[in-house]
Amino acid sequence: MNRRICTLGTIVLITASIILTGCNDKSEQKTAGEVVQEVTVVTTKLEPFMISVELPGRLEAYRQAEVRARVAGIVTERLYQEGQDVKKGTPLFLINPEILTVAKNEAAAVLAGAESNYANAKDKLDRYKDLSNDHSISERDYKSAISEELQAKAEQLIAKAKLDKAKLDLGYSRVTSPIDGRARRALVTEGALVGQDSTTPLTTVEQINPIYVNFSQSASDVMAMQRAVKSGEAGAIALKNIKVDIIFPDGSKYSKPGKLFFSDQAVDISTDTVAMRALFDNSEHELLPGAYVQVRFDQGFKNNTARVPRDALIRTAGGASVLVINKDNKVASVTVTADGLVGNNWIVTSGLKGGERVITSNPRMLAPGTLVKVAN
Repeated sequence: MNRRICTLGTIVLITASIILTGCNDKSEQKTAGEVVQEVTVVTTKLEPFMISVELPGRLEAYRQAEVRARVAGIVTERLYQEGQDVKKGTPLFLINPEILTVAKNEAAAVLAGAESNYANAKDKLDRYKDLSNDHSISERDYKSAISEELQAKAEQLIAKAKLDKAKLDLGYSRVTSPIDGRARRALVTEGALVGQDSTTPLTTVEQINPIYVNFSQSASDVMAMQRAVKSGEAGAIALKNIKVDIIFPDGSKYSKPGKLFFSDQAVDISTDTVAMRALFDNSEHELLPGAYVQVRFDQGFKNNTARVPRDALIRTAGGASVLVINKDNKVASVTVTADGLVGNNWIVTSGLKGGERVITSNPRMLAPGTLVKVAN
C-alpha cells in the first residue's frame, strides 16, 4: 500500500515538473521574441546643394612639335640648353653646312650661265625680228630664234629655282624651333647623321602655357546636364560655362581655375564616356605635361537634396536604397537616387522627403519589417 502511494506521488511530482518546465520554456521564448534590435540613425534634412564631380585627368601640352632635320648631313653642334624656353625660329642644332654651301655656289654658277645664254638668245631674236620684217631671213630661221629664246628663258628659270632651293637647304642647316615653347632633351648628339627620312626627331618643343587637362565623363552625366540646360531647369550649368579646378595628389587645389575648352560630340563605345578637355593658365610652369591629376567641377545646382552617410546607402543591381524606421518602429526600404559622394556622405537627389530616420549601423544585416529602436 505504501509503495503504491509513493509511486503515485512520484508520478505526480514528475508531471508537475514537466508542466512547469514547459511553462518556463514558453516564457523564455516569448521574452526572446520581444527583443528589439538597437540601431543608429541620422535624421534627413532637405537643402539645396551644388552637385560636383571629381574625375581623373592627365595634363597635356598646349602645343607640341617634333623638331626634325629638313636636309641630310652631320650634326655638328647643339645650340640650346636642354629644358630652356625658346622662341619660334630659335636655332637649336647646326648641320654641317659645307656641302650645302658648295651646292649653293654651284647653283649660282649654273644660273649665271643660264642668264648669259638667255641674254644671247634674246639679242639674236631681236636681230632676227628686224631681218624678218625686211624678209632678209627665212621664216624658218626666225621661228628657230624664237624657240631658242624660249628654251634659254626656261633654263634660266630652272637655274634660278635650283639656286633658291640651294639657299633654302643651306638655311635649313640651322635647325630652328617651329613654335614658342620649352625645348626638351636632345635625342641626337654631335656627329649623328640626320636627314628628312630619319624616324627620330632631333628634339621636341612643347608650349605649356596655357596647358590642357584631358579627362572623360560618363555619357549619361553629360547628356543629363545638356537636357537640364535645354529644359531650363533651375541651377543647370551649360557645358561652355563650366569652371574646372585641378586637385593635386596631396589634396591641394591649383590656384588658377580653368574653363571647359572642348567636349567631344561622340561617345566612346568601349567606355561609355565622353572625352573632355579643360584649359588652364600655366604662366608659372607649375603644371607639367604627362602628370596625372584630379579635376573637379560643378554639374549643377539641385534643390531638395539630402545627405546620408556612405555606409547607409545600399547598392544592388536594382539601384540604390536606404533603410528607414517607419512610424511602427520597423525597418522599411526606400529607393533613392544618389548623384555624388562628398566626403563621407552621399548626396541624395530623389527618394527622400526630409525627416526620415535613416539607419546607419549595418543596414545590410537588417531585413524590412524588423522591429528596431534607436540607440541612445
